Amino acid sequence: MAVVPSIAQVSGATSRPNIILVMADDQGWGQTGYYDHPILKTPNLDAMAANGLRFDRFYAGGPVCSPTRASVLTGRSHDRTGVYSHGYPLHLQEKTLPQALQMAGYSTAHFGKWHLNGLRGPGAPILASDTHSPTAFGYDEWLAVSNFFDRNPLLSREGKFEDHKGDSSEVVVDEALKHIKRRGDKPFFVSIWYGTPHSPFVASADDRAPFSKLNETSQNHYGELVAMDRSIGALRKGLRDMKLAKNTLVWFCSDNGGLKNFGPETVGGLRGFKGSIYEGGLRVPGIIEWPAGIKPRVTGYPAAVMDIFPTIAAVVGLPKDSMVKPIDGVSLKALFTKEIAKRKKPIPFRYNGKGALIDNDHKLIAENYAKGQFVLYDLANDFVESKDISGSKPELAARLRKKFESWSATVDASNAGKDFPGGKLAGHDPGRRFWKDAPEYKPYLEQLKKRPEYESQFKARKKKKP
Repeated sequence: MAVVPSIAQVSGATSRPNIILVMADDQGWGQTGYYDHPILKTPNLDAMAANGLRFDRFYAGGPVCSPTRASVLTGRSHDRTGVYSHGYPLHLQEKTLPQALQMAGYSTAHFGKWHLNGLRGPGAPILASDTHSPTAFGYDEWLAVSNFFDRNPLLSREGKFEDHKGDSSEVVVDEALKHIKRRGDKPFFVSIWYGTPHSPFVASADDRAPFSKLNETSQNHYGELVAMDRSIGALRKGLRDMKLAKNTLVWFCSDNGGLKNFGPETVGGLRGFKGSIYEGGLRVPGIIEWPAGIKPRVTGYPAAVMDIFPTIAAVVGLPKDSMVKPIDGVSLKALFTKEIAKRKKPIPFRYNGKGALIDNDHKLIAENYAKGQFVLYDLANDFVESKDISGSKPELAARLRKKFESWSATVDASNAGKDFPGGKLAGHDPGRRFWKDAPEYKPYLEQLKKRPEYESQFKARKKKKP
């Protein structure tokens, strides 16, 4: 039997690359220069895509933000992990990627949006006492807020509030690079989760200028993406300057599909937007750059954020018990050096009573899976999901429906705690709540009321006239 050479043998890569996960907040699949967006230029993402593995079919973990973040850290569908929608806390019993890498000798750090601690509302600095802070899930260091954040952000460094100036994307990349410079000799794992281009949209005058013909909201929205792209360039240059770029794996994606009511639209002609289980709500930009281990090219192989943990586990050689079973993702390691014809494991989704199953070129969708309302699309010939082919392909539709329903039953078991020791959920669950109503934030409310980004949280509601 022929021996297949490893990535290290082919490229000279080590088995322990540095790892950086970068995630945009609400960037649509069509909002990149490499997809020929009519007005937005993204030269740094374009350069990253040209030097790495660009996925034309990369999927978020769900159609809104927190679910995808849970899937990134666990390799599992968000509906298994307690993060049913935005603002739900991640189960403390989950095993996470940063925890596994900590055990493998990596330094771990998080920068930017978190949104896995049950807090809703504009991003507030995370408290040191937070039971679901990044510390609880394996990060040695962090500079973070609970949710989205914009220019001149107030951030928390492991509980200590810090006032920062400038574009939020550039702030967190600059802080991440400072961390990498002082980390020591350990390999590092860093996650950078932007607040861009999530609303409210706030961009500098210079970054808005190329979009002067658009309305003010659109100018700021696209201006934020210009600054975010510039920060990608700063990250890549910083790694080159530190002589770390060759053996650092940088994985970029967005957390869900693009936003509606923008011109030009955000999803590259796909159907649906953020919140939808159609392609426009789930398909996102996806790039992996690792000069020592990846052959640059474009792939049509369907992949998702659930694949991130299994892939890194395979690259680093993490123990099999590093992840809670069942895992919904697969390792993409083999794809780094050659194309793979078919994905063997479908990509599943469950969100607010809706469901989807992507099996290579076919996609099963249930607007209400409890009622058995399924349709089937051929994405290879109908990427806008306009024609239900379940009637012409009844056997395929029945087979995929059976797969979805079988998978969905395992998610129900996960929700009941069957994946954890003792077969039950354990540990503190703070629930889903607005931080301004949480008792632990009461001592900080007067300070936070003075900041413009929190004005909407404290504005008194006008009473309706009888």
